[in-house]
Amino acid sequence: MPRPKKRMAGAAEPDKKGPAGKRPKIKNLGETSTKVENSSPQKTSTSKNCTKNLSSYWLMKSEPESRLEKGVDVKFSIEDLKAQPKQTACWDGVRNYQARNFLRAMKLEEEAFFYHSNCKEPGIAGLIKIVKEAYPDHTQFEKSNPYYDPSSKEDNPKWAMVDVQFVRMMKRFISLAELKTHHQAHKATGGPLKNMALFTRQRLSIQPLTQEEFDFILSLEEKEPS
Repeated sequence: MPRPKKRMAGAAEPDKKGPAGKRPKIKNLGETSTKVENSSPQKTSTSKNCTKNLSSYWLMKSEPESRLEKGVDVKFSIEDLKAQPKQTACWDGVRNYQARNFLRAMKLEEEAFFYHSNCKEPGIAGLIKIVKEAYPDHTQFEKSNPYYDPSSKEDNPKWAMVDVQFVRMMKRFISLAELKTHHQAHKATGGPLKNMALFTRQRLSIQPLTQEEFDFILSLEEKEPS
């Protein structure tokens, strides 16, 4: 049976993710830019080096509002994930080399923030975890899929996906605007979000988080929005 898609937010971001039966939703930076992520193969080796010392926490972007990509609705919100059998879905549709390498670096049980992107109010909606490590993304071989890649071969696939499972909703929605306020302040004070990838590498739909960043964002749940 068809799965809903999940796509990374970012209307034009190639690095989108989304389940293909559940299609990927491109998780965009969820902000102002809709530029396509650079998926140049030349960056692949650099990306691989970047994955060596990553922490066990991630931020994964998906679009919670309907948007057609080649006739297919790429909407995939945390509510859509929660409604899936076993609250689990594949995170497909990523078409950016660096984001793909981050997917390949993910390990079982690692946690990620589910970030709503390319929408009226982007931000962190909930927590998910990795329940299946990287394997070939089937959407790259499906000609009718928005993320079909004719240059990818089944015996040597270019693109990967992971399976994620819903953990819980955030106690309150942590908006992009709120995170940006802390980021700006932390750049001056040396706080936890000073180098957060959401602001320094915005176009990536899959982003690593340090433990310090992850813990600080969780602590915001207990506070009033700044």
